[in-house]
Amino acid sequence: MMRSTKHFTTLAWTNLVVNVFVVLWGAVVRATGSGAGCGAHWPTCDGEIVPGLQSSAQWIEYTHRLSSGLALILTIVVLVWAFRAYPKGHLVRRGAVAGMFFMILESLVGAALVLFGWVEADDSMARVYIMGVHLTNTLMLLGSLFLTAYWASAGKAFGFRGQKGLGWAYLFGILAALILVVTGAIIALGDSLFLQIGLTPEQSPVLAGILAIRIYHPLTSILVGLYWILLARYSAVARPGPRIQRAAVALILIILLTWLAGFVNNWLRAPVVMQVVHLLLADLFWLGIVWLSAETLAEDAPRAAPVRWSQVLTG
Repeated sequence: MMRSTKHFTTLAWTNLVVNVFVVLWGAVVRATGSGAGCGAHWPTCDGEIVPGLQSSAQWIEYTHRLSSGLALILTIVVLVWAFRAYPKGHLVRRGAVAGMFFMILESLVGAALVLFGWVEADDSMARVYIMGVHLTNTLMLLGSLFLTAYWASAGKAFGFRGQKGLGWAYLFGILAALILVVTGAIIALGDSLFLQIGLTPEQSPVLAGILAIRIYHPLTSILVGLYWILLARYSAVARPGPRIQRAAVALILIILLTWLAGFVNNWLRAPVVMQVVHLLLADLFWLGIVWLSAETLAEDAPRAAPVRWSQVLTG
């Protein structure tokens, strides 16, 4: 029987990394217009398990499916191992169950994208809606996988109740970040349709709508980022512990890098490489929020005396 929690922890973190890769490669599929590379077939590619791979679109889409299959297998192994290595009610078990749940939804959404033709040059509102659902589920999946590995690494239980105003501040920030990342994915879809596929606002009312709201994304990113920088600084002062300090510093650095990547992405007119880099940083931003939330709102997090904003602003 597989009882080694040390090896389980390694597998859990590996599973998170593999899933991040799958998400990023999914962005390559979208940005290159390769979503129909395997035709209207799922889970096979052009009706075959091992297709001939005659085009770059086939290679890109088939690679995505193979990596998605690996991620599914790893998530199943993590779930089974968690139930064998940890007792009933353990946090690791709960995280693994949540990860499996969102992985199943992720697979179903991926199948729907192909089977309903919400790929390549499709500019329907249905595709916009499914993109929002897809990214929301992806963030929930990555968050669940992160927490599974985090709890396996001796992370503690955390909650929003009993945290006074800090709990509400985190809930608001998490919701704002979720909306920011999801709308960013929809705007990235607009960039792909406009810059890579070649659609114009005159040809597509949906694309015109996406491009109309695009200008607000950088401003929203700055506002949400500043909110989390202040919240991270406040948390580091109000809950003075080394783990919280590390999580706060990491999140602040990720936010600064995300701003820089967003600027470069706009300046270069959203090339595929920068879209992937920007998405990577957006995923890390989300995972940084999950990490900081878990550390700050943990049951055993250290408490400091009442905090003055001068301490937060000056460090």
